[in-house]
Amino acid sequence: KTTKEVAKNEKSEQENKSKAEREKRAREIVSSSKVWLAKSPRGLSSSAKRLQKELADITLDPPPNCSAGPKGDNLYEWVSTILGPPGSVYEGGIFFLDVHFSPEYPFKPPKVTFRTRIYHCNINSQGVICLDVLKDNWSPALTISKVLLSVCSLLTDCNPADPLVSSIATQYFTNREEHDRISRLWTQKYAT
Repeated sequence: KTTKEVAKNEKSEQENKSKAEREKRAREIVSSSKVWLAKSPRGLSSSAKRLQKELADITLDPPPNCSAGPKGDNLYEWVSTILGPPGSVYEGGIFFLDVHFSPEYPFKPPKVTFRTRIYHCNINSQGVICLDVLKDNWSPALTISKVLLSVCSLLTDCNPADPLVSSIATQYFTNREEHDRISRLWTQKYAT
């Protein structure tokens, strides 16, 4: 076999192993959430069923540069990790987010907040995110995977026209070079 064929076979074996590990993890997660739900006095609510399905989906097929899952055995409290998008001022950073689902989910959006500090005009110092799909443009058809993709998109392309931190948005417009320098500095300081 040629070197290319050997490398291709090795890559294919690694991908199959990685997929098998994700499938095993998904089964473990669903099994542990069933244990938690069995302890729940109300049994299996529609929001819990939906969250179980989303958990299995995100475990089997996570969005690029994202991961998410329950904190401990509480199906309504998740932690998420987002890698700073390549080519952005957040590249190389690892950002942790808290995700809280209410019992009314998916009819009410999850509350998503950054735990990692970030210099961004749409994310304030408490980690609150100004993102339309988490507020007015929420739809029960959206999933946590789609929300995380939207957050990643916000890291690539901020929305200074609708800022949560107006001073950072002003700097973005008036001194982009300094804005980007500080964003990279904060990423190095807080997200690596």
